[in-house]
Amino acid sequence: MKFQRVKLSNFKCYDDADLRLDNGVTVIHGLNGSGKSSLLEACFFALYGSKALDENLGDVVTIGADDCTVELWFSHAGGDYHLTRRVRATGAQPTTAKCVLETPEGNYEGARDVRRRVTELLRMDSEAFVNCAYVRQGEVNKLINASPGDRQDMLDDLLQLGKLEEYRERASDARVGVGRVRDDKQGALSQLDEQIQEKESKDLHERLNSLETKESELQDEIEHIEDQKATAEETLTQAESVLEEYEEKREELAALEDDIEELETTITETETERTDLKERIGELQDRRESLQEQLAETVSETDLDSSEPDPDTVDARLEERQSRDDDLQGRIEDQRVDAKEHSSTADALADSAADLESRAEEKRKEADELEADIEAAREAIAERREQISDIDDQIAALEARFENAPTDRNGAQSYKESVASDLEEARQQVTELETKLESERESLAEAEALLEAGKCPECGQDVAESPHVDSIEDDRERIAELESTLADAREEVETLESKHETAAELVETADELATLENNRSNIVQLVEEKANGLDADQERIETLREEAADHESEAETKREKAAEAREQAEDCRSVVAECNQERQQVKQSIERLERVEDLLGKIDDCDDDIERLREKRSQQAELNDQRREQLAEKRERKQDLAESFDEERIDEARNEKQRAEQYIEQAEEALAEKRQKRDELQNAIGGVTNEIEELESLRDRRENLEVTLEKLETLYEETEELQEMYGALRAELRQRNVETLERMLNQTFDLVYQNDSYSHIELDGQYQLTVYQKDGEPLEPEQLSGGERALFNLSLRCAIYRLLAEGIEGAAPMPPLILDEPTVFLDSGHVTQLLDLVEYMRDEVGVEQILVVSHDEELVGAADDLVRVEKDATTNRSRVEQVEATVAELA
Repeated sequence: MKFQRVKLSNFKCYDDADLRLDNGVTVIHGLNGSGKSSLLEACFFALYGSKALDENLGDVVTIGADDCTVELWFSHAGGDYHLTRRVRATGAQPTTAKCVLETPEGNYEGARDVRRRVTELLRMDSEAFVNCAYVRQGEVNKLINASPGDRQDMLDDLLQLGKLEEYRERASDARVGVGRVRDDKQGALSQLDEQIQEKESKDLHERLNSLETKESELQDEIEHIEDQKATAEETLTQAESVLEEYEEKREELAALEDDIEELETTITETETERTDLKERIGELQDRRESLQEQLAETVSETDLDSSEPDPDTVDARLEERQSRDDDLQGRIEDQRVDAKEHSSTADALADSAADLESRAEEKRKEADELEADIEAAREAIAERREQISDIDDQIAALEARFENAPTDRNGAQSYKESVASDLEEARQQVTELETKLESERESLAEAEALLEAGKCPECGQDVAESPHVDSIEDDRERIAELESTLADAREEVETLESKHETAAELVETADELATLENNRSNIVQLVEEKANGLDADQERIETLREEAADHESEAETKREKAAEAREQAEDCRSVVAECNQERQQVKQSIERLERVEDLLGKIDDCDDDIERLREKRSQQAELNDQRREQLAEKRERKQDLAESFDEERIDEARNEKQRAEQYIEQAEEALAEKRQKRDELQNAIGGVTNEIEELESLRDRRENLEVTLEKLETLYEETEELQEMYGALRAELRQRNVETLERMLNQTFDLVYQNDSYSHIELDGQYQLTVYQKDGEPLEPEQLSGGERALFNLSLRCAIYRLLAEGIEGAAPMPPLILDEPTVFLDSGHVTQLLDLVEYMRDEVGVEQILVVSHDEELVGAADDLVRVEKDATTNRSRVEQVEATVAELA
């Protein structure tokens, strides 16, 4: 496998980067923290996604960016591949927005599918990739510091021996599972044997034959009783038939007697009712004559022509009056609505007129108030202008103070600060002179005291022997000069203090001028604003008064319209009164016509009732004639039935019925008892039969279970053999790999560490590493120095890489050998040995592509290709520069 190109966008410290990677040794060089390792991390992240990260997925996105993209082009086993991963960090959780692997056989999409396909291609997951080909920064001692057990797991996984252990464990699990099933089946077989023995001890077939014999005998008895019962039932049926016939005739005779009595009663009642109907017909005829008289009186009060008018004529006249009543009612409603509308309009106009008068009064009041405000504003403007004149006088007086001043108003503060600085320096000079003068005076006093004592004032020797006696006069001269200089300095301080006082007054004057000028500006602005508003206020007054006059005029117009509306409302009310008067007359006419219509209807009802009663009386006469005929027939039938009764035959039938019922009752009791016994026997037979079937089923199950146990026993032995085979194969392959890895490790270690200190390295079957000195003394790898331990670990990693490349199914397409800052723990001497190791892996082992990240200058000359990485200190962003290949022999 070879990396061909990696392209980054917003990945960690890179805005954009595009790097091509060729065969040979590529050194990625730059200062610490420049972003070199991030290029390798991008390749690793492209292959394995989040599994390649120790941090959060969102941490790969450049700060301030919404997403990042990593693209990796690589070749593997003769094919070209292109992998793209894009991470979006805009939501609450960062997500993989795109993950696509383009392969010769097709595309794979989705982080999980891509990672699975990459693992299949390289035959290693992310952890195996790190342990084999990618020596990450700070992990150079990872394998050597690991425990033998962890080291064994790492190397077994890399050498695919973990699969054999997995298969062995699966075989073991299968063996245990088969054994568990076999034991369960053996237990089930024992239970079946116990159940079969228990059922065989019951003599089920003998019991079944005995029960079936009893059941057959009992069935014969039941059938005999059932035959006798059937004969008794037939006799009972015949007797009941005779008795039923007798009862039917008696019932018919009783019914005939009831019918005869009922017909006689009905005929009598019907004749009575016909008499009542005749009387009611007479009453109805009297009522009709009375209604005719009332109708004649009512018609005379109407405008109908006939004394017995036609109902259709009455209906037509009534409809005409009702129509007129409806017209009058509609007109009344319309006039009432119009009157209400006119009244509402008048009220609204009156209210609007009152509102307009109120508004006119308000506008006059507002105009008067505004006129008073204008007068007050003019007086205020005059006062403000006088105030401006006073301020101008004050400003002129203050500006006059700067005419003979040492500075102008703008430089007053600077002048004050300059004088203050000079004053401070002068005061400091006075203090220094006073101190120095006091010191000189003390020295002079000491010298004079020594001189009076006959000693040299400088060296303390006798005056006669001292060469420095004349220096005291020089001291007196210096003191005199200092006193003169001090006087001048004090005078300068007084002068500067006076200047400082003047400067402070000038600063105060400048501040007062600024305050006055600011006040003047504010007052002028107020005066201008007031003056500018006077004309607008005057125009507003005129507008308000004009609007008040308009409102009054409009109010007068509305009052006139309100009066007109009230007159219209009064006219409508007059029309309503006239319509109500006419409507009263129409209603009276309607009531009379309705009375006529009602009387006509009642007369018709009387005629209908008289006709109906006459018809009913006639029908009742016909019914009585029919009933008399039925009565004669029923009396004749009654005579015939009375002559047909045979009392002896009926008594005999009663006796036979009683005897048959007694026998049937006894037979049913006996049958119930015997049937219950038969059911019990049948249940017992069914139970025995079920047990016999269960016994046969148990024997079948036992036979099948014996066959299954034989198969499970064979399968248990096979899984046990398979488990032992995988364990032995794993041990054999591990031993072969240990021997090969030990040989390759010694070859590599001899190359990079050629001295007289160490003889060889030993790797036992448990992957325990031991370094032997020339004298045969063993050492743990942890006892080596830091540089030696780092070289030892690099040698181990390279030997593992070589073993994987040569030892799995022949030559394997391994990923590039990646060394990230391998010189961290190496001094300059050991760096040279590292170069020898890199040269060996390239030239002797044949590793096509080696990527080295380092800040060490010594590795730059060893590169077939050089990539420089720099970081902009302002933007904190890294950039990649591919330097022209410097062909350097790895020495």
